[in-house]
This record gives sequence, structure tokens and C-alpha cells, in this order.
Amino acid sequence: MKVALNALKDREGWAKAGVALPEFDVAAMTEATRANPIWLHFGGGNIFRAFIAALQQKLLNQGFSDRGIIAADTFDVDNIRLIYGGYDNLTMNVTLNADATIDKEIIASVAEALVAQPSEKADYARLTEIVRNPSLQMISFTITEKGYALRGMDGDYSPVVKADIENGPAGAHHAMSIVCALLNERFKAGMYKIAVVSMDNCSHNGEKLRGSILEIARLWQEKGFVTANFVAWLSDESSVSFPWSMIDKITPRPAPAVQDMLIKAGIEGMEPVVTPRGTYLAPFVNAERPQYLVIEDRFPNGRPPLEKAGVYLTDRDTVNKTERMKVTTCLNPLHTALAVYGCILGYNLICDEMKDPELTALIRRLGYVEGLPVVTDPGIISPKAFIDEVVNQRLPNPFMPDTPQRIATDTSQKVGIRFGETIKAYLASGRDIHSLVALPLALAGWLRYLMAVDDQGNAITLSSDPMLDTLREKLAGIRFGEPASIGDHLKEILSNSVIFGTDLYTAGLGNTIEEMFAEEIKGPGAVRETLRRRLA
Repeated sequence: MKVALNALKDREGWAKAGVALPEFDVAAMTEATRANPIWLHFGGGNIFRAFIAALQQKLLNQGFSDRGIIAADTFDVDNIRLIYGGYDNLTMNVTLNADATIDKEIIASVAEALVAQPSEKADYARLTEIVRNPSLQMISFTITEKGYALRGMDGDYSPVVKADIENGPAGAHHAMSIVCALLNERFKAGMYKIAVVSMDNCSHNGEKLRGSILEIARLWQEKGFVTANFVAWLSDESSVSFPWSMIDKITPRPAPAVQDMLIKAGIEGMEPVVTPRGTYLAPFVNAERPQYLVIEDRFPNGRPPLEKAGVYLTDRDTVNKTERMKVTTCLNPLHTALAVYGCILGYNLICDEMKDPELTALIRRLGYVEGLPVVTDPGIISPKAFIDEVVNQRLPNPFMPDTPQRIATDTSQKVGIRFGETIKAYLASGRDIHSLVALPLALAGWLRYLMAVDDQGNAITLSSDPMLDTLREKLAGIRFGEPASIGDHLKEILSNSVIFGTDLYTAGLGNTIEEMFAEEIKGPGAVRETLRRRLA
């Protein structure tokens, strides 16, 4: 059997293979969507296919909607042409259960897939037609946080953005410029209302999206490419809203083991493709079962009934609290602690770390004992239940091939939020800062990781980080096996409020972290012994 529209007729064959099929008329959905689209999505990658498109499929299956989603990509032409085009816009969606079983479903909620570049004339003309249609209710995004950035690390506009500013809407190439150009088309067509919704995993995502699009619009206005009335319309959130959201679902790279299981079930054509750009693409996606999407309910032109598919529709404050709960307490700090110590202790999979008694003791204390007393409770999701799911189901899932090396990427950009906010909460509430053990251990572990040697003293490769060279330079005088060599080398790092959100010495944790770090560099096995003793 192959993943193709004409193959869906063999319902008995798919049932024998354990694959759930769409329960709606795909052809009718496609026709209705083409005539009166309601949802355009930028970023057709794995999180969209496994989560967002699956949400709309639920609504279609249950009869709550008769239209699907139009997928667009500003960058990855191969994804649109080879994966969407090669499989009739269908996706084999594989859910990785914690008990090592899988569930399989063909997602058919994508009505069209288009390349969002002016050079792709037919596709771009169709996109323009879509955004000019009054029926369109929202434009959403899963393009990663980098997709919203207009500037490089030096603070200057990137070359592509500079070119877009000079060339105007007709020559747009950056994702934010293209969306701004398309919104200008909607404005000219009739000033039709629209929601522009980031569904990317970054704090205040709607604010970031709005800021970038408005910045392009204002620069174009200065150069005479767009009118002041367009900028005014774009700035009016009763006409063009930018809701905030919180998304949480892990969709790792498609795993060979999953591919083998699909082939054994009699499903053909599941081989991945490596494009000329080096992008790894597969006709199937695999993802964990737990998922959360919380969206600020501001849709000036209406929306699908997403709450019937399990989405939380709420106010901005609740979205912000849910994000804060996840990022500062219930998931991200645990992930980072596992990442740095996993690299030091020689692990290559997060799920394997969850069999380690010292590492599980570390994250349980970090989450339950030290985090929950100061957690931000959003009211719609129980923080305790969230951590329970993370610790007992999500992190130990043997089908989740996530690595500590991947999660250790850009840690300097994360520690201020993932740990600094808990420190601030302890200080603000008058709690005893010296009762913290797992949190300073996590920070000591990060510094120990930056020495680039494992617990036996062997060299390890560090993950990329924009501050890596600077931090390594400050640690350069510290020698493995010689705690006395620490001297004052840690002080400039631990006192840096830009990194941690506060001066850790002023907060009362700097000396504790130094002591833990000194214990962890005594010699082979010192990291393991420090964790065992400190968490006893």
C-alpha cells in the first residue's frame, strides 16, 4: 500500500495495517477549501504535520469543519514539491506511545501546498488569491523562532532583509517580508480582518511576529512601497490580531525504527529523502502523544472551533502563565539539567538518562521540591500533573530519540529563564535560597560541561552556543583534577546578570555553585559522586 489518494479506497487493507484513515470526503474538503479558504499556514515541517494538521483533521472527522489548511513554505521548496506533492498532500502520522507501541493515521487535512516565493509565479499568484479572499480567518506559523528575526547577532539587518527593504513587496524573500507583502494584498482587496498567529515554541511569540511584520511595513512606507493607511490597518489589532500562544509537543527526526515498522506493516514509499540542500525529509512523521496548544482567543474574522480538538482558547495572561509554567518550572529546566549532565556522563539519549538514579533524583527534586512551591499556575493545566506526565511518560519514552547533545545547544541563552526565574521567585517570596540543591547543581553542571571533558576526564564535543568561546575563555585556567585552580575564574560568569537574570552571588547562590563545581572536577567519577552525595 502507498500513501496516496487513490489508495485510500482500500479501507480494509489499511485497517489490517493498523492505520486510521480520514473520515471525511477529502475531495469535497479540497474543493471547499480552494473556493473559500479559512486557514493558511507557513512552515510545513514536522510539528505542523504531526500536530496542527492533525487538529484540523479531528474537526473534519467530527463534522465541525468542512475545510482544511493550506500549507506554505517560504524556504523549503523540496518539502513542498517532494513530500507534499509526492504524496498528494497526505502525511503518515505515527504516534510514539510510552509503552513502545505506535499508532498510525493518515492526515489528509492539507488541501494545498504552495511555495511562498515571488519567483514561484504560479504558487505565489495562488497565495495572493488566497489572502485576498474575505473568507480567510487566520494565517499561522511554525517557522521556528529564527524565522521572525530580522537582524543578525551584530544587531544589523541580515542581507536578505536589507534587500527586501530596498526592493519592496514585489521582491520579498524573507518570511516576514513575504507575509507583510501578502497582508498588503489583503488590505488592498478590502481591508478584510484576519488573525496572524504564531504557533512557534518561543515566549511572547505573537509580540515577536507583530513587531517584525510592522517593522518591515514601516520601512516600506518610508520608501513609498506601501501607504500609511496600510500601516495603520496593520497596527489596529481589531482588524489584524496577533494572538499569543504556547505550544508543546516533541516531534523528533523520523526514526529508522519507525520506518522499519511501517514497512513491515506493508506500507510502501516510506524512505526518507536528503535534498540537495542537505535537508532530511520523510513522508512520515513521528511524535510523542502528549501535546498542548494554548492560544489567546482573538480572531477578528472568526476561527475553526479548535477547542473541540483539544486546544485551550483563553486570554493573553493565561497563555503567558502557561508558557511560564512550562519554561521556568515543569519541563525546560528539567530538560537542560538532563542535557548537561547527560553529556558529561556519556549518554546519547534522554530516555536512557531516565534510568539513571542520580539523574532522576536530580530532576525530581528540581521539579517537585524546588520548582512547584513557586510555580506559576495558569489555572487551565495542573502544574503537578504536567510534571508527572513529563517525568513518568515523556522523558522515559523509549521511542523518543532525543539527545542531550541537541538540548544542550544554546544553553547560555536559556539558563536565565529556565533557572533565573525560580531564583527570583524564591527571593521575592522570602523563601530560603539555601534550601535549593538541584538548581545550583544544574548550574554547576553546566559550567562543568563547558570544560569539555566527561566524568572520566575524556574530551567531549560541546554543542553550539553563541557565548561558547567567551565562556570557555573565562574557564581556561581551570584544570581537571585540580579544584584549587578555580581561583576567581567563575566569578565573572556567576555574577553576570545578563546570563542568569541576576547576580548569583548577590542572590546567595554563587558560593554554593562554586563549591559544587569544585567537587565535580576533583577527578574521574567526581560528577557522579557529587550528584549522589548532594541528592542523598
